Amino acid sequence: MIPREKDNIVYIDSDSAPRILQAGEDFLYEHLPIGTRVIYPNPPIKGLAHPDAAIRYALNHPEGMDPLFALLRPSMKVTIVMDDISLPLPAMRLPDVRERVLRIVLQMLDDHGVDDINLLVANALHRRMTPGEMRRMVGSAIFERFYPRRFINHDAEDPEAIVTVGETEIGEVVKTHRLCAEADLTIYVNINLVPMDGGHKSMGIGTTDYQGLKAHHNPKTMLQCDSYMDPKRSELANSGNRIGRVIDANLKVFHIETALNNRMYDRKLEFLAKNEDDFNEFDRLAFQSLKWTTSKLPRAAKREIFHRVASPYELIAVHAGATEPVHEKILAKNFEQYAVPVKGQADVVICGMPYISPYNVNSILNPVLVQVMALGYLYNMYRGAPLLRDGGVLIISHPLPDEFDQQHHPSYIEFFHRCLPETRDSMELHRRFEKEFATNPTYIEMYRRGNAYHGAHPFYMWYWGDRGRSRVGRVICVGAENAHVPRILGWETADTLHDAIERAKDLTKANPDITMFHIPPIMMADVTP
Repeated sequence: MIPREKDNIVYIDSDSAPRILQAGEDFLYEHLPIGTRVIYPNPPIKGLAHPDAAIRYALNHPEGMDPLFALLRPSMKVTIVMDDISLPLPAMRLPDVRERVLRIVLQMLDDHGVDDINLLVANALHRRMTPGEMRRMVGSAIFERFYPRRFINHDAEDPEAIVTVGETEIGEVVKTHRLCAEADLTIYVNINLVPMDGGHKSMGIGTTDYQGLKAHHNPKTMLQCDSYMDPKRSELANSGNRIGRVIDANLKVFHIETALNNRMYDRKLEFLAKNEDDFNEFDRLAFQSLKWTTSKLPRAAKREIFHRVASPYELIAVHAGATEPVHEKILAKNFEQYAVPVKGQADVVICGMPYISPYNVNSILNPVLVQVMALGYLYNMYRGAPLLRDGGVLIISHPLPDEFDQQHHPSYIEFFHRCLPETRDSMELHRRFEKEFATNPTYIEMYRRGNAYHGAHPFYMWYWGDRGRSRVGRVICVGAENAHVPRILGWETADTLHDAIERAKDLTKANPDITMFHIPPIMMADVTP
């Protein structure tokens, strides 16, 4: 019998219950080998008792800047920029934290006679938010007041909307939206869901164009990152910081950053965040009922249901003022919520794929996005050393259907079926195909007038996986419903988790150290030797 080590880490013994390997559109409930280490997320930090009061306090006691009210005067131009629909995941129960912040900020602007106000969604090359999504994010009253003329999505392909601010010390081009460049004050409202969010990334990446993103959204930069989730060891963060400092030197930007807890599941689904050893009879019945019900539904219906389930996230920190001191405090809260101390790496890491990513809200998690979730996000959820030892085996579970959203991801379809069969090498993809996709007039029109991701976006998602691809020995997908999708991705397949583990033993050693990374909710492994 191997005893439980602590609340976050257990070791499977002969009496242990199976584990939920995947939950969402598809469910997988599996027995793991004896001795498998299972890492669970931290419990949610208790939300602030009075979130509106905390927001007001932050605005009146900022970091490194005068209070917001002291920056305001009648007749000035103010642009309020906010994160897009990619945060948080899933969407939070209303009111969205952005609505909370906006209500207070707009009241303060009104009280000081500021009436030249624009709201801008910092979607960079992400898809435009729909009017319904924009309304949900800010609330009906704010939406009706500003939409459509003064509440808009950023358009990175509108030459009249993009302004060059300058260059960094190493020649990186710095651009932003004209509404920000010409404002007397820009206020950024941020949600920091993971440590990669916020800080200089908000303005420097969220309001730029394709040329501005070239500085860091490229294969070379991504391979120079040790972990995207550890800003001090990320060249992506270093580039964003250089760019953001140029913006701060030329524009007046007041940042409002928020951190949420990881309370992803409401009462009816909160058993999904439990250690399965702690399931009571009600939890087991609820899980089996949910698993049976979803097994009878077509995939599109399951997807629709889960995308509509809002999460009861709670505000756990809010800070305002200058970019860097604000971000430093929010990062500390992020790590307090997400970082789980882990001793030692694993030869094999097992993780289920969530049904949602930053790039498929109200849409399909297509094969390219499954790839970036596995090798770009989940592999990089660490500080210190990677949870998976170099050359180890990553086992994921996903049906990997050859399914794409033609409205949201049109360029992904061509990228997957035309480019990847020719080469999986990011440098070659970057050289041979990226510019063609980025300048394709059809993709540009679908980005500008529809709700499509920019033509260059699937390339970024592939580059994002390079860090994991360069260090993971093999990826084995359990439950793939076809052979050609994993083959295009360069992955192996297995019908069952047992088969995958046996294959992993052939690739590593007879008795590998196996770890299950039990997500969601979000967590990070704070790995030490």
